[in-house]
Amino acid sequence: MDKEPGLDELLFFDGKAGALPLYLRLREAILSEIGAEKIEVKKTQISFKNRHLFAAVSFLPVRRAKDRPASFITLTFGLRYRLSSPRVDAAAEARPGRWTHHVMITRPEDVDAELLAWTAESAAAAEIHAQPGGGRKQARHRTARRPDR
Repeated sequence: MDKEPGLDELLFFDGKAGALPLYLRLREAILSEIGAEKIEVKKTQISFKNRHLFAAVSFLPVRRAKDRPASFITLTFGLRYRLSSPRVDAAAEARPGRWTHHVMITRPEDVDAELLAWTAESAAAAEIHAQPGGGRKQARHRTARRPDR
């Protein structure tokens, strides 16, 4: 993974230059602390992936306009449980046992050990969830055998 952001990443912030330093701080922290095999830029988000997506950056307005600063990014990540933290702006159970969390980053200091720990846990959960059985114990199904077999 390149240490420097690609042109597509920089263009994502066209018109939102104040948010770029926040992203660069988060990007550097994710790459150095957690690692990401791929950064994929789409129209509405930048995804961090290993084998599977584990975090995304967007401009999702998870706070009311009056409570939202002019420059921000929203980090979205998934965990197997709902976080109980005032830093989490929104959380939803996308499917049973899979909670999506949105955290608004408004200053470089918001990218701290706590946020990176959640993101690292999301990366690990994405790998487990993608395995057969989704990291859950498989139910044992017993097939009744016919007496003639």
